[in-house]
Amino acid sequence: MKAAALARGLTVHTPTRLKPFADDVRALDAAAFAVVSYGRIVPQALLDVVPLAINVHPSLLPLYRGATPLQSAIRDGRTRTGVTIIAMDAGMDTGDVLLQETTPLGPTETYGELHDRLAQRGAALAVDALALAAVGALPHRTQAELAHELGIGVEEIARTATRPLTKDDLVVDWAAPPQRIVDLVRSLAPQPSARATIEGETLKILAARVANVDEAEGTTTADDGAVHGGVVLLRVVPPNRAAMTGGAWRRSAVRR
Repeated sequence: MKAAALARGLTVHTPTRLKPFADDVRALDAAAFAVVSYGRIVPQALLDVVPLAINVHPSLLPLYRGATPLQSAIRDGRTRTGVTIIAMDAGMDTGDVLLQETTPLGPTETYGELHDRLAQRGAALAVDALALAAVGALPHRTQAELAHELGIGVEEIARTATRPLTKDDLVVDWAAPPQRIVDLVRSLAPQPSARATIEGETLKILAARVANVDEAEGTTTADDGAVHGGVVLLRVVPPNRAAMTGGAWRRSAVRR
């Protein structure tokens, strides 16, 4: 983004501290600013210097507030998601909803694919929001009002709140149902990727699917995936090696 802005002759600020940056923003006399994929809370002192501050959040707020809404929605097996434009306040994704767009979440869609798709829609919705604001036609709804309208309870809002991923979040729990494991793999692909130790090797798992009844009895499937715990490992990364099919890894493990 910085390179694109500089190529267009725009001034770029790269503040390391946000409260002092408020003076720079005030000097710009800006009508609005947008926050996208920014991992820090924007202080009220900065929000107060512009008439409108918007945030592009890739979930159907008030569900999936926080740092990892895309990964969390996929991990939870959701079948729909979306993008929300909110008016920023000092909370974590708690501001008024300005625009919201819903989209299906495909059964095999990965984090990387969903990220890129919603990035495009989020950019378009941000432009729409700013255009509506310019003519005084930007709608506002509190998240409490929206939750009541959609029948979303406070328990579900709290349960879907997200946080940054830790190493423990990457580890496959083989006691979980196979579909839950597959959804975890999708939610972490292509990066940082799910991890599992199988036959003495810690693998990154890039793609998987639920095994059918016949496959669950064997060790290698027709599509060259390795079966483990009711899951077909379609693509893996063994230690110090390139990505390969699960079947290729299984055969190499047998040879060793």
